Amino acid sequence: MQLVSSQAKSINSSFKAEPITLSIIVAAYNEAEMLPLFHYELSKVLATLPNENIEILYINDGSEDQTWQVMQQLPAHHATIELINLSRNFGKEAAMTAGLDLAKGQSAILLDADLQDPPELIPQMLATWREGADVVNMKRKERLGESSLKKLSAHLYYRLLAQLSDVKIEKDVGDFRLLSRRVIDEIKNLPERNRYMKGIMAWPGFKQTVITFDRPERAAGETKWSFIQLVQLGLSGITSFSVRPLRIATWLGILVSASAFIFSLFVFIKALLLGDPVAGYPSLMLVQLWLGGVQLMAIGLLGEYVGRIFTETKQRPVYLVMENLSKKAQKAGIMHG
Repeated sequence: MQLVSSQAKSINSSFKAEPITLSIIVAAYNEAEMLPLFHYELSKVLATLPNENIEILYINDGSEDQTWQVMQQLPAHHATIELINLSRNFGKEAAMTAGLDLAKGQSAILLDADLQDPPELIPQMLATWREGADVVNMKRKERLGESSLKKLSAHLYYRLLAQLSDVKIEKDVGDFRLLSRRVIDEIKNLPERNRYMKGIMAWPGFKQTVITFDRPERAAGETKWSFIQLVQLGLSGITSFSVRPLRIATWLGILVSASAFIFSLFVFIKALLLGDPVAGYPSLMLVQLWLGGVQLMAIGLLGEYVGRIFTETKQRPVYLVMENLSKKAQKAGIMHG
């Protein structure tokens, strides 16, 4: 699933012999402004876990700013750092896949670099995992700093996804969660190229639990997700984990055909018995436009599924790794700044 360049090098390849308890996976795209602050806050939390063997995997998803250069300057305090530089921008779903593929921990936590996934919740997530949970889902109770429209659309989308999906996907849970090693291994075995990670991480099942939290505002910078990208991701989620939209289109087609047949009988009988003229141009155009819209929607929906089949048949790798660097953990001291 990955291709590592022969020029990949290691800053320090001497890792600890004891098993890694936790892998923290951070996918970043154009986050040069945010990374130093994020790493500082994360390091403060890891300082409270001195007995844990932890690695941080920073995935640079083909950033166009100085994100990769900033990553290389981050000090390895309280955790070993792995720096993975993808050959281009493959998207967040692919970057998270790379992190899970390369994670060596007995558990893994996925974090966003914008501090909207609070690092201070890591100890609680670890404790819940040790109590036996395989998946710790972090459910957003409040979404601070977001517009009412975005909150409403997210609320409706998660409930629509839950209704349509063939897999139980927790409502209001993003990518922020902890996965146990056996869940990670099952995800790594999935061969699909179309990666909707919220669904993929829910698919294995096992023992799941939920922790609620208030999602804070973004600490700096701006979101890299446009409205169109969010819509595309939403469609990807629905079509990746359910064929119900196709069934809905089928039943809608049957309903429209039955309605048209009944209406045509009504018009014919009315004209035959009463001599009334057939409905005029406005009503005819209205029916044609409505039927055309339904047909185009059904064809577009079918195209989504066909496009996914086309992508899967090509069997291209989900991502390519250009560089992979590592820094050994330093237990003494903590970063200041």
